[in-house]
Amino acid sequence: MGGHLKHLVLPCRSRLLVSWLVALGISGCAGNDLTDLEAYVAEVKARQKGSVEPLPEIKTVEPFVFNPEDLRDPFIIDDNVQETVEARIGNGIRPDIKRPKEELESYELDTLRMVGTVNRHGVLWGLVKAGDGTIHRVRAGNHMGKNFGKIVNIKESIIELVEIISESPGAWRERKAALDLAEVGGKK
Repeated sequence: MGGHLKHLVLPCRSRLLVSWLVALGISGCAGNDLTDLEAYVAEVKARQKGSVEPLPEIKTVEPFVFNPEDLRDPFIIDDNVQETVEARIGNGIRPDIKRPKEELESYELDTLRMVGTVNRHGVLWGLVKAGDGTIHRVRAGNHMGKNFGKIVNIKESIIELVEIISESPGAWRERKAALDLAEVGGKK
């Protein structure tokens, strides 16, 4: 063997005896005093049990059958409906929603500032600063603001325009508006 244990081989009876002795030793460590465990089990059993609320009553819903036979198709324009809309418009004022929007129409009018004018070839152009800091060149006929504002006149210190405001569905009115030259360094 030479100082090394190669294998410890026990006969079958010896293994059984060792197993039995180990089990006896472990059970001896536990002792017979189970009073703490029994007291805890009794306490848990004595606790008041919670109650579960009953499920809410399911309400029955009356089925609805849609019968569109006697109703107007919302996707077909009726001549009578078109006449009613035109009668409500009455004064003929309405925005041109088919024309392409100009860049300054994406800003509220109160976020735009007039910062100057430029006279090019006899035409007075207004310089308008947008909320993002970009300066735009505008002239009479251009549009700006979200209320279909059309520039009608540009002077050295003011840009005058007319906005088209909705009064009610299908009814419009004009309103005058203006951008004054913004004060720069305390001067106009």
